[in-house]
Amino acid sequence: MATMAECRSALDKLSDNLAAAEDDVRSAAALDRSLSCHIKDLDITFTGRLADGRIRVADTVEGPPREKAEIRLAMTSDDLVALVDGDLNFAKAWASGRVRLEAGFRDLLKLRSLL
Repeated sequence: MATMAECRSALDKLSDNLAAAEDDVRSAAALDRSLSCHIKDLDITFTGRLADGRIRVADTVEGPPREKAEIRLAMTSDDLVALVDGDLNFAKAWASGRVRLEAGFRDLLKLRSLL
């Protein structure tokens, strides 16, 4: 099980990857939406925004998200680290239920290039 610090580092790395992306990925990351990432095995939630092609974590709370973000992710700590490191394919993890992604239909269409 990854630690809270390792999860935060993974989110920072993901943010850096999005900021450095080009073309379709960069345009998908250009959304301005509230974001939550619930780490199920640690029972913590990172909350913040996806804006200007970056993820900005504003807070970490215990338990599931208290407010419904426009883009919601849920997974284990190890899956978050593996996804960001490229050791876990997002589409396969999502299809198998290891990773949960919830968002509005239009946002899902935009986000598909990130996946």
